[in-house]
Amino acid sequence: MKGQFWHISDLHLDPTYHITPDRTKVCSSSKGANASNPGPFGDFLCDSPYELILSAFTFMKDSKQQASFMIWTGDSPPHVPVEELSTKLVINIIGNMSSTIHSFFPDLQVFPALGNHDYWPQDQLPVTTSEVYDAVADFWKPWLTDEAISTFRKGGFYTQLFESNVSSEPLRIISLNTNLYYSPNHVTVNITDPANQLAWLEGILEASSQKKEKVYVIGHVPIGYLPFARNTTAIREYYNERLVKIFRKYSSVIAGQFFGHTHRDSIMVLLDEEEKPVNSLFVAPAVTPVKNVWQMESNNPGVRLYQYDLLNYSLLDLWQFYLDLRDANKKNESNWKLEYILTKAYGIEDLKPESLYEMAKQLSVPHSTLFEQYYNNFIIVSIGKKHGDEISNAVYAKVNQSL
Repeated sequence: MKGQFWHISDLHLDPTYHITPDRTKVCSSSKGANASNPGPFGDFLCDSPYELILSAFTFMKDSKQQASFMIWTGDSPPHVPVEELSTKLVINIIGNMSSTIHSFFPDLQVFPALGNHDYWPQDQLPVTTSEVYDAVADFWKPWLTDEAISTFRKGGFYTQLFESNVSSEPLRIISLNTNLYYSPNHVTVNITDPANQLAWLEGILEASSQKKEKVYVIGHVPIGYLPFARNTTAIREYYNERLVKIFRKYSSVIAGQFFGHTHRDSIMVLLDEEEKPVNSLFVAPAVTPVKNVWQMESNNPGVRLYQYDLLNYSLLDLWQFYLDLRDANKKNESNWKLEYILTKAYGIEDLKPESLYEMAKQLSVPHSTLFEQYYNNFIIVSIGKKHGDEISNAVYAKVNQSL
């Protein structure tokens, strides 16, 4: 029996977005650069206009997919200079996105996580309670239990059970504040265990192991290597090693891990000490299409749907959807499409670590047809030129299976 759940990430609403003859003033997130081809659904040099986010949620709602829940892995505010935001503005934007999701999906259980932009100044998420943590906890009350809310107020993370009517095994969601480990976070430098989250995580996983629970781990900044930089982790190496050790220890409990942040469609496989695949990790692409001026390629907006076994929560498949931004702007209407179904695209049975490990082996040959397809999906039907060396570098971490 199959269940389904949505995954959205990196909405990055830019409230300043508007069409104007002066293309340097279309959006603050372009940082003064000329918007390339702005339209009602956005531009590749801008973060998301509200219309784009509404189109994503409208598509998801109208798709009639029977989803059990949704995971939302953070980053609501735009990429703008720090002086253009404030604590109040950041709180307002997160509140806007939270209420918008709730209005579209009033009966759907949502499990959110904080992103590095969900704070002001960005990246500097604290290890104790704060104005942002308190405000966001209030926004997320429709979805979270009192216990989860109480934990969240203290450090921006929480855990909660998902009640299933089908499985005898409960599913536990652990929402981590991986932003505490993010390299640009100066608040946590030289802190061994920021907000005691690592000790808390190990305690939750140990209890889940004793209770025979299955766990999905969600967060914003992923562990492991970045998909576009060889041997470079987004979080500090010390914390990465600590998390990998914990996830290896409890790999039989963890049925999947889900992140955002990179704006790129990425897959990683966690290997144990004997180099056996033990965990599947997925990094979702962004809803925002924004890119920097120096980047050669842009990503189309994306949302995804996972299929899982209703009895044991093992991951069965992934349906990736996207919006062709240029086409949507040209026609003045959004037509979200299926980009790929993972098992069909790569000829594997399911999304278990063993299956993804075999897929990674096939992808280890650069410039093969399968490799080119994977890279195209990595950028969400890429917009722009591709060069061989850049492809190899970009996907290296994704086929370098070990974290």
